[in-house]
Amino acid sequence: MEIQGEVTEGFEAVRDAFVRNFEVLGDRGAAVAVYRDGRKVVDLWAGTKDVDGGHPGGSDGAGIEDGAGTGDGAGTGGGAAPWTADTAQVVRSATKGVAAAVPLLLHQRGLLDLDAPVGAHWPEFKAGGKERVRVRDLLAHRAGVPALDRPLTPALAADGESGPRAVAEQTAFWQPGTDHGYHAQTYSWLLSELVLRVTGMSLGRWLAREVTGPLGLDFWIGLPDAEAGRVGRVGPVEPPASAGALRTRPRRNVSEAYADPHSLTRRAFAAIDPLPDENDPAYRASELPASAGIGTARALAGFYAALLDDTEDGTRLFTPETAALASKELSSGPDRVLVVNTRFGPGHMLHGPASPLLSPASFGHPGRGGSLAFADAEAGIGFGYVTNSLAKSVTADPRAQALVRAVRASL
Repeated sequence: MEIQGEVTEGFEAVRDAFVRNFEVLGDRGAAVAVYRDGRKVVDLWAGTKDVDGGHPGGSDGAGIEDGAGTGDGAGTGGGAAPWTADTAQVVRSATKGVAAAVPLLLHQRGLLDLDAPVGAHWPEFKAGGKERVRVRDLLAHRAGVPALDRPLTPALAADGESGPRAVAEQTAFWQPGTDHGYHAQTYSWLLSELVLRVTGMSLGRWLAREVTGPLGLDFWIGLPDAEAGRVGRVGPVEPPASAGALRTRPRRNVSEAYADPHSLTRRAFAAIDPLPDENDPAYRASELPASAGIGTARALAGFYAALLDDTEDGTRLFTPETAALASKELSSGPDRVLVVNTRFGPGHMLHGPASPLLSPASFGHPGRGGSLAFADAEAGIGFGYVTNSLAKSVTADPRAQALVRAVRASL
């Protein structure tokens, strides 16, 4: 396996773990980046741009499963274009962590009160027993609307109007604010409409204007046409038999809950039905901040680094007070959707059994199937990992966890 990029002295363990992800854990194309105290210390990439471009050293398409959202042609071979320094990928729910910084920045600027009712900005949202939902409840997956009685098609989900209208009309599944459950898909419309009502701009446009554009970060919620050629194809893969005990094994209760079409788990993920094709240009151009973000590992790591520290270009996004708020626990315990115990702050997933990060000072978000990005305030770390090889993991992918352990060892 030919690994491209660079590693600062002392972080060689991250490179070793990255190599092993390809040799043992089935990665086909991936990248990892790490910043420490605002300076880049790891920037690595390898493999093929497309998941169906062939496993390096193996036959094209080996081990790819059939499944919704993979796009036509998965597992049929195709051109084996290499992953390059500029290759970007869909990062699924790792998008949520980037998007969650937007309301926190609005709060930091005095434009959004986390204790205010959502209905103060969005009056239609008060319907269905949601009149007392606070902004902090919405951010911490306590709004009580993780699913829809009438799921939306991919086209309706992305039109900017049908999703917000559906969650506003939806009756809460529990008394908001009293419990939490992962809003896997509905988080897109909850967050995007709140930001729209406060700023007059879509979340993706605001992020590009205020954050990623000025910082020069290659991350988009709503992919511009000009960047489409950089994005590789994603798809599900089965880890090779050589992975042994390290193969991804979802917790039994999560698997059983998802297998039940009537469960809240299944209904939450099926709020968009059928599942979107993540390789479809229309999906990639959509502004769905729960799932459709696209970017590089370097951009994700640089973004989280900029939340904490003066980066190499002198930019810091969060004040120390906002950084502390980002890692403040608002939800913990059994998750009504993910079933396992989860922890959330105001938008970010926090370090815990369901999603181990670097330390209790970490905040960020995994993406179902592999991607992971987070910040750690105590260690001064910004971390990003993206892959085109989507495993069966939900919140704790073995490849991402191996890299996190290597970062911890390097510190």
